[in-house]
Amino acid sequence: MIRAGSALLAVLASSGVALGAGAHSKDDPMHEPMIFWGAGAEVDGTDAGWLSDNDGTLVTWDAYGWVGGDDVKVRFEAEGESHDGDVEESELRGFVSWNIAEFWDFQAGARYDFEPEGLWWAAAGFHGMATYFFETDALVFVSENGDAQLRLEQSIDFAVTQDLFLEPHVEVNAFAEDVPELGVGAGVSDVEIGLQLRYEFSRKFAPYLDLVYERAVGETAGIARAAGDDVEQTTLRIGLRVRL
Repeated sequence: MIRAGSALLAVLASSGVALGAGAHSKDDPMHEPMIFWGAGAEVDGTDAGWLSDNDGTLVTWDAYGWVGGDDVKVRFEAEGESHDGDVEESELRGFVSWNIAEFWDFQAGARYDFEPEGLWWAAAGFHGMATYFFETDALVFVSENGDAQLRLEQSIDFAVTQDLFLEPHVEVNAFAEDVPELGVGAGVSDVEIGLQLRYEFSRKFAPYLDLVYERAVGETAGIARAAGDDVEQTTLRIGLRVRL
């Protein structure tokens, strides 16, 4: 961890970012970029049997934190879900993120899956704002076993009032080949579509309702059926978004 942290700081330093408030550049002491940071999280829960046949309590989380300047940042992300207190999916991602165009960053780093099994992935992709203000994450992962995964996420905010927002969002995952240990087949494996209604008391604090439909597709759906698992689930989640 110390070596990794030192390497990330070296990347920041080599990119011309001051590593402390008030630091100055040797070449341009009056215009040295400053270090900024941010963090946020969404946590929600639901009775998984409200709208589907699944029983029990479902809890999901999605958190992030970043530090850096205008041109390069270090970013960490964590997400997962638990069912009746048992963590079924959990992953941690770390990136160095370079600004390559207005509203667009290129990201490269690594991901570690804690559940359903411990697994390292190399990661690279893009984060930014696509046409018509669609926030977009497009990432390619390659596991330590050589398996390749593509993940595409998009969302957009519509202002209903000054404080009330409607956010459609979608996530699609695809794999280059069958990965039996993960229970997925080649091709598009699953799709998640949601519609979140959020009330922002401030930009830092917003409770929400999120109607989410998830479905396994293609070969992955066949694998799920053979194992006796459901291939689709619809949930209405109650959650809270916090930004620092």
